[in-house]
Amino acid sequence: MSTRPTPLPRRPPCPAAARPRPAVRVRLPAALLAAAALGPALACNRAPAGAPPAGPVEVGVVTLAPTAVTLTRELPGRTSAYRVAEVRARVNGIVLKRFFVEGSDVKEGQRLFLVDPAQYQAALDGARAALARAEAGVANARLQAERATELVKDDAVSRQEYDNAMAALKAQEADVAAARAAEQRARLDMGYTTVTSPVSGRIGRSAVTEGAYVQASQATLLATVQQLDPMYVDVSQSSADVLRLRHDLETGRLQSAGKGKAKVRLVTEDGRDYAQAGTLEFADVTVDPGTGSIALRALFPNPKGDLLPGMFVRARLEEGVSPQALLVPQVAVTRDQKGNPIALVVGADRKVERRQLATERVVGDAWLVTSGVEAGEQVIVEGLQKVRPGAAVNPVPAGAHAAR
Repeated sequence: MSTRPTPLPRRPPCPAAARPRPAVRVRLPAALLAAAALGPALACNRAPAGAPPAGPVEVGVVTLAPTAVTLTRELPGRTSAYRVAEVRARVNGIVLKRFFVEGSDVKEGQRLFLVDPAQYQAALDGARAALARAEAGVANARLQAERATELVKDDAVSRQEYDNAMAALKAQEADVAAARAAEQRARLDMGYTTVTSPVSGRIGRSAVTEGAYVQASQATLLATVQQLDPMYVDVSQSSADVLRLRHDLETGRLQSAGKGKAKVRLVTEDGRDYAQAGTLEFADVTVDPGTGSIALRALFPNPKGDLLPGMFVRARLEEGVSPQALLVPQVAVTRDQKGNPIALVVGADRKVERRQLATERVVGDAWLVTSGVEAGEQVIVEGLQKVRPGAAVNPVPAGAHAAR
């Protein structure tokens, strides 16, 4: 009885070795024909793409260390002039002349407008004449009073005549005082016809032109002068932040940045840092019931006139110094599905651990972390896409990993 050998199992054909379709015969060199014949076999033996590398994955880490950080708070605000003086009419009349250029800088006491002074000059002349007449009358009354004083001693005049002379003198003196007051009032009205600047600063557009009639009773606005150096910056901060800051300072979590007024930095509308540093002048004592915020005012020098009233700015206030702050680079912090900040940390056994963080604020390019990590731990900042929690890794300093 003959025994047939057991046939070997057939290997499934490689997809790359499928039957080729009939093609036009082209004469090729022998080397190319050999390479074409070996191509399917090499394709079948090639390792599949995306296979995990052998051994622990190398990742770049940053070792956390406590450091002293000056904490700042950025608040929106608007600029306002240091002084604002509305120049208004103090007499009635026609504006005859304007002596300034709109938008220019003016000095305190500089002449701005001239109101028709004719009627006020006439009133001043009349008041001066009335004062002179009153002074002449008091001189005559004084002579009569002195004569009556001498005669009453010799009983040459009656006591009644003496009393009349003294009363006439006092009446004339009262007339002089009234006339002098009227003359002073007329002189003031005459002076008000020349309108001057109450402060030094930049004057805006003129509210009236030559020929306009202005009234003192309605206090007609003529122009506005604003002092632009220095400048105020008005911001608001929530009362909750103010209470938290006071608590941190009292408990020692924060240390005061320095004695005196707090320093303030400014960021302008175009995103640039303002060159001059300011100081916090005061904080209001009343909380706005509508917004729950407290008004703050800072003072900034403005020698070049870069700041203008009404500009939107952002003020950075120094709150204090955190002596043991932990800063985690922003590139190491991601968010889970619930939006909580998380980071991957290398554990003691060089395995990746996932930590949920409590972040307080951004400091430069890092997060200020209050819980979730501790000093001395290694946070992964490079190679995050290659690892998962529980995977073994080979931690190296972040710069060394990037150089490879």
